[in-house]
Amino acid sequence: QVQLVESGGGLVQPGGSLRLSCAASGSIFSSFAMGWYRQAPGKQRELVADISSTFSTRYVASVKGRFTISRDNANNAVYLQMNSLKPEDTAVYFCARYTSGTYYSQVRSWGQGTQVTVSS
Repeated sequence: QVQLVESGGGLVQPGGSLRLSCAASGSIFSSFAMGWYRQAPGKQRELVADISSTFSTRYVASVKGRFTISRDNANNAVYLQMNSLKPEDTAVYFCARYTSGTYYSQVRSWGQGTQVTVSS
């Protein structure tokens, strides 16, 4: 069973930056697409960014140019660098592992989430 553990959330002022990390257990990490999702209070969980096993990436329009997803297969980790944060980025951020190497597959596993709050 894959375990995903997020870290790096916190309180930041508008315009600030945070880097989220997700540590994954289990083998063959490099074979699976990974993603970051978020859920704000009263809203549905939404995709933020994901990265395939071949390092192809995609982003939701609202974070393009501000967020960067990356992965380190040697350390079984995926990251989300968030710059120019806005209050509307406030949410619980979840790490996800897909069922295959492409992000067009289904999410199989979720982390417990890490809170990101953007406020002055």
